[in-house]
Amino acid sequence: MSDDDQEVREEQATEHRLPDDTLIILPVRNMVLFPDLVLPVTVGRKKSIAAAQEAVKNDRPLGLLLQKEPDVADPRPEDLHGMGTVASVLRYVSGEDGNQHLVLQGQERFRVLEFIPDYPFMLARVEHVREPEDADPEIDARMLTLRERAMEALKLLPQTPEELGAAIRSIEKPGLLTDAIAGYLDLKPSEKQEILELVELKGRMDKVQALLDYRVEVLKLSQKISQRTQETMTERQREALLREQLRSIQQELGEADDKGEEIRELEEKIARAGMPEEVESQARKELKRLERMPEGAAEYSMTRTYLDWLLDLPWSTLSEEHIEIEQARQILDADHYGLERIKKRILEHLAVHKLNPEGKSPILCFVGPPGVGKTSLGQSIARAMGREFVRASLGGLHDEAEIRGHRRTYIGALPGNIIQGIRKAGTRNPLFMLDEMDKLGAGVRGDPSSALLEVLDPEQNSTFRDNYLEVPFDLSRVMFVGTANVPDQIPGPLRDRMEMIELPGYTEDEKVEIAKRYLVPRQREASGLDESQFRITDAALHRIVSDYTREAGCRNLDRVIGSVARNVAVKIAEGSIESAHVDVDDLREPLGPPRFESEVAMRTSVPGVATGLAWTPVGGDILFIEASRSPGSGKLILTGQLGDVMKESAQAALSLIKARAVDLNIEQERLEKSDIHVHVPAGAIPKDGPSAGTAIYAALVSLLTERRVRKDVAMTGEITLRGLVLPVGGIKEKVLAAQQAGIRTVLLPARNRKDWEDIPEKVRENLRFHWIEHVEDAISIALRDDDDGVSRVFADR
Repeated sequence: MSDDDQEVREEQATEHRLPDDTLIILPVRNMVLFPDLVLPVTVGRKKSIAAAQEAVKNDRPLGLLLQKEPDVADPRPEDLHGMGTVASVLRYVSGEDGNQHLVLQGQERFRVLEFIPDYPFMLARVEHVREPEDADPEIDARMLTLRERAMEALKLLPQTPEELGAAIRSIEKPGLLTDAIAGYLDLKPSEKQEILELVELKGRMDKVQALLDYRVEVLKLSQKISQRTQETMTERQREALLREQLRSIQQELGEADDKGEEIRELEEKIARAGMPEEVESQARKELKRLERMPEGAAEYSMTRTYLDWLLDLPWSTLSEEHIEIEQARQILDADHYGLERIKKRILEHLAVHKLNPEGKSPILCFVGPPGVGKTSLGQSIARAMGREFVRASLGGLHDEAEIRGHRRTYIGALPGNIIQGIRKAGTRNPLFMLDEMDKLGAGVRGDPSSALLEVLDPEQNSTFRDNYLEVPFDLSRVMFVGTANVPDQIPGPLRDRMEMIELPGYTEDEKVEIAKRYLVPRQREASGLDESQFRITDAALHRIVSDYTREAGCRNLDRVIGSVARNVAVKIAEGSIESAHVDVDDLREPLGPPRFESEVAMRTSVPGVATGLAWTPVGGDILFIEASRSPGSGKLILTGQLGDVMKESAQAALSLIKARAVDLNIEQERLEKSDIHVHVPAGAIPKDGPSAGTAIYAALVSLLTERRVRKDVAMTGEITLRGLVLPVGGIKEKVLAAQQAGIRTVLLPARNRKDWEDIPEKVRENLRFHWIEHVEDAISIALRDDDDGVSRVFADR
């Protein structure tokens, strides 16, 4: 018989009324409905939908039969169990997806006698199985035990509805109670079917009792394990458990990574890394630990991160050096103006390294004020050598671990700045700049400057051991270069490992040349202008240097030129001008009035005022020593935030004057009945050092003899009680500051003649120098009103 004939016969069959002794069969998978229980069912198969619609249409019950194999899509009679439950349709809803949703309530058991063919759904003649009404003490006892056990199970279950317990307590029929408990128990469909087919009441109750007892014991044991686990499980173990559960979920979803593939990739990387034998052994040991460790374990990520650090370091990678001295000279000249002595020392360093690559050359440390080009010199050296450049700022570090790294036992541990810089460079022989070495601190976590001793010692750094890596790393091929502003603040043992190369401040002409070569083009480009749109004259640059900046380096000069360039850019952008050629008269609009005036103009030529020279970390400066006399008892008053050394210099100057009062024509009564007040302006700035001794002595002599100090004279030098003038430091910076302030004559200690070559030639031509050995030399020069011959002067320039 063909399929078409079958469909015709099925349509004809549905047109006739179904026999009264038949029941519409609805095959179900993985669910068993017990009498008097309510169960939602979703049907989607063609025959099942037809059966449901027929039952609803004719107000007939359905017979639910469990499939023996749930995978069978079109079950036949032999694929179904022989006993099921008659159910009435409480609700029928058609879904948008084509499925039909029913709410069924069980009525009674039935047993299939025969299936009737030729219908679009399954139809069978059945035998209705009535619930036995046995009542005896044994059944009552079983019922009582079953109810108590069921209530005990409900208490063990989490979030059990209260209505369920009330329903169990209200059931009075033993068969209904047994079926209800079986329906609510978390049993396999086959176990529920077995209970459904047990019609005899005592056997059914015993079966449900046994299954219920087993579930209660499992729930008790699970609760006991859960309580014990919660008491002993730490936060880290809980996280590991959750991660393991997450991994299991990902595996079920097909989203988990293949751990074996990850381990194989790590093995290949270790083989290609070119590690030393000791390091490779450590890496393979950690890899084996990682392989045995579950991904959710707390140490898994720590071990993986450690392996990543080992694999990312350039154990065998070296940059190819190509040192050509002439090319290096051209690079240094192109990147920096002036600094001839510095460039010469750098070229010597490169030449020695070229001829003896394996030699242990000294470590250079560039010392000078901010903005003079210390860091950019390091970049130029790296470019001249063909090396990678990496920089680590040490300013403010107060933890030894910043150099040596943290031990892996700490959460969030990382290698120190040295290993991090090597990893960033990607090569074992970069140029490594240690910036701001004079600003290292020390605290309770150790002294980072002490940790640097091993790093900068060529005899030790070939086996530098970072606390995080715990294996040696060879730093002998790294070229270290340091920078500092104040070398005296670098600890002695660390300073002893480096060669100090001083970078003094720039003269006005050097700053103008630097501005023309580097700063103006850079600011022009930053402002979006070209050379035809923005030009600035040399005279304007000189005015900017003298009136709008006062520094040893060029940082503020760069900012001021940027302000001028941006002012021009605004005008060009709004269309008011097409180009600008900035001259001196054009500076006032973008920059305002001059920020600095000539110190000569500020000086008042009265007795008791002398001009001294000072050195600061940002370059040289001039300072005024002011002295005044008032009636008193011979006390010395010092103000202006003077340090102890400077206070002692003032006391020494006054003692020297008292000892030589007769030679200086100073009345003794004037010293005994007067209080002398010495003040150094800019009182908010701390001042210290012995180099102001000569200026303080000159100011006091000027006050007590009522002779004015020449306004174009500045001096520096430490004095003794014998009247000697001792040498001081920072000569070049002090002389440059004197020139910028308009000074024409400078008095320097005779023993500082060795610093003559450091003073730029043009500055030497513009100033008059006197080398003094005694304080009388300073008085004879500074307190004279004429510029003719000078008595008792040790030497002119």
